[in-house]
Amino acid sequence: MSDHNLSGKTVLVGAGAKNLGGLISRTAAEQGANVVVHYHSDATRPDAEETAKAVEAAGGKSLIVQGDLSRVDAVERLFAAAGEQFGGVDVAVNTAGMVLRKPIVETTEEEYDRMAAVNSKAAYFFMREAGKHLNDNGKLITIVTALLAAFTDGYSTYAGSKAPVEHYTRAAAKEFGARGISVNNIAPGPMDTPFFYGQETPERVEFHKSQGLGNQLTKIEDIVPLVLFLATDGWWITGQTIFANGGYTTR
Repeated sequence: MSDHNLSGKTVLVGAGAKNLGGLISRTAAEQGANVVVHYHSDATRPDAEETAKAVEAAGGKSLIVQGDLSRVDAVERLFAAAGEQFGGVDVAVNTAGMVLRKPIVETTEEEYDRMAAVNSKAAYFFMREAGKHLNDNGKLITIVTALLAAFTDGYSTYAGSKAPVEHYTRAAAKEFGARGISVNNIAPGPMDTPFFYGQETPERVEFHKSQGLGNQLTKIEDIVPLVLFLATDGWWITGQTIFANGGYTTR
């Protein structure tokens, strides 16, 4: 974007109703953006509605769109709805993901398929539709995981299904670059949200905290500024996975 700010731009946030996605939606609006808030299930609709109200209170226009992003037709509808409402998309951020901590020998085919669908397939087709619908000089950002740089047990399907996103991102950065579109990933550490706690024992939570700077989990408030940077002044960064996790992992 020539002016490197979000004023008057349209930001689409996959899983943008709550947690990290919700804070991205709200903060983008505070910086002058209109926001498309995607949410997955009926249970999340109240969160999406509250986030949309916050967007409008900040002066932006909002649109909420429901859909299971592991279904390609839902991804298509999401971007089409954004285009119909706002005439295009300038920034697309995919925060959708699903975590499972389970030994390989106990993992079922159904669990494997679901993890692959949410973390890999959905990310791929989100990128595909972003490539079709983003305005020139747009920005595409995907949230992955610090476990891409970890040597650990238990998260084979989570980290494993996120790993292909790095390859998708590099390819998309090359393919979309002629239109000035940058494509990047952000890899947070374990985040201090309900998304994380359901998979861990209290003892393991304390261990994860001990591996990060300041003896803490990744805060969503520390990831949002990086998302906004890549969407504005960081426009020239592309094809990268940026590890932002307090030193939890590095490479």
